[in-house]
Amino acid sequence: MLKRIFASMVKLAEKPLPALADAVGAARALPSTRPRRDAPRAALQRDDPRGTRQRAMADARRALVLDAARAAFFELGLEGASIREIAKRAGYTPGAIYSYFASKEEVYGALLGESLERLNASVEAACAAAGDEPVARLGAAAASVFAFYRDNARDLDLGFYLFQGMQPRGLTRALNERLNARLRDALDPARLALQRLGLAPTAAQADVTALFAHSVGLLLLSHTGRIRMFRQDPQALFDAYLAALVARVAPRRRIRRAA
Repeated sequence: MLKRIFASMVKLAEKPLPALADAVGAARALPSTRPRRDAPRAALQRDDPRGTRQRAMADARRALVLDAARAAFFELGLEGASIREIAKRAGYTPGAIYSYFASKEEVYGALLGESLERLNASVEAACAAAGDEPVARLGAAAASVFAFYRDNARDLDLGFYLFQGMQPRGLTRALNERLNARLRDALDPARLALQRLGLAPTAAQADVTALFAHSVGLLLLSHTGRIRMFRQDPQALFDAYLAALVARVAPRRRIRRAA
């Protein structure tokens, strides 16, 4: 069905829209990845086996705490969970938790930060696979964000504070802005592709905001099961929206070059 939609729009874009379909397909196939360790740290670890083991143990304990916190937050909410509850689930004392995090809000910030890093890594990988053509990059960037939250429903809940009334309570202003900045980073490739296709910066920002809002709305309907009442497929609706956006924007690039 999506290929038929793309085929009908080929004449509207300077490059054929199957390139967009290829980019979207490639983005769906890419797994979420974690940020790589930097080279200097890796070299230091090779030279210090004991330090490497200690860091590995500390990382493993921290990951265990975060896993316990994630479960506690989703079951009890940010306000209902406590450091004592997180410690109990992780098998540690509350004091041990404080050696890693100053508060449960800091734990929550770490969880959301880790989620956003995986989102950014997924978008970067999709864009790298798509190449430099703006239609393909737009499709890859948008599809990778949609696929990330489609396949990781709890990350969507985490990112939008859905288990606590959709308010970022407890986060400091600085931490909230830093997390928001990483979300903007994940959306920037789509915004920049729209600008390369001829949109002014303000128009590109408006369109990428609308695209993201459309994606989140579909994902919420999908994850809550409400989409079934409309007898619609969220992926097909997203693909159609993205194809329509490209069909509307891509001719601008051709017109601008002709001028």
